[in-house]
Amino acid sequence: MSSIYKSLKEECYEANMELNALNLVVYTFGNVSAVDRARGTFAIKPSGVPYEILKPEDIVIVDFDNNIVEGTKRPSSDTKTHAYLYKHWENIGGIAHTHATYSVAWAQSQRDIPIFGTTHADHLTSDIPCAAPMEDNLIEGNYEHNTGIQILDCFTERGLSYEETEMVLLGNHGPFAWGKNAAKAVYNSKVLEVVAEMAYLTLQINPNAPRLKDSLIKKHYLRKHGKDSYYGQ
Repeated sequence: MSSIYKSLKEECYEANMELNALNLVVYTFGNVSAVDRARGTFAIKPSGVPYEILKPEDIVIVDFDNNIVEGTKRPSSDTKTHAYLYKHWENIGGIAHTHATYSVAWAQSQRDIPIFGTTHADHLTSDIPCAAPMEDNLIEGNYEHNTGIQILDCFTERGLSYEETEMVLLGNHGPFAWGKNAAKAVYNSKVLEVVAEMAYLTLQINPNAPRLKDSLIKKHYLRKHGKDSYYGQ
């Protein structure tokens, strides 16, 4: 593989394999993409290819208008959603979509995931939003493109920043997560799944569990992400 996209394909491949290794996908469901902003393209998993036979050279390169730039396979069926997000959110470098159990369960319940504890607050200061299920006319239209619109509309309506809240649930569908690169998108997908499971168990133990108080939310988020952060080396 001597293409100018060799490193981009390898980044995308490794991220997709990590998604599978973390048990965030079922069979061939789920995908990760990695963007090349300079060329206006991104790499994405081919549609329906089992992870056990996936190779770096199978990864498809697509532009932001969904044209195949390089590759012999059909790209993921979610490609138009990735393209829409890359086109409108200029500071993301990778996107992941999974069918992870607890994340999907919350999406199917059409509920935001409340911020109950410090694990959640280590990564974001708000509930994890669940966008309303898509309207029928949008489902019958350009569905995957309209999924991107559904995500942006949710963030606009709620006044959320995609750079602070790097994950979302789509009502009756499932989760999308993103980040500065494909690896971070996978990381955020795993965080989302773990927080979704913790929130589910919290409500089983105490259906009236209180939300995390603001002082703890602020403390845990800022010690990792604030200008005076001190977590890590």
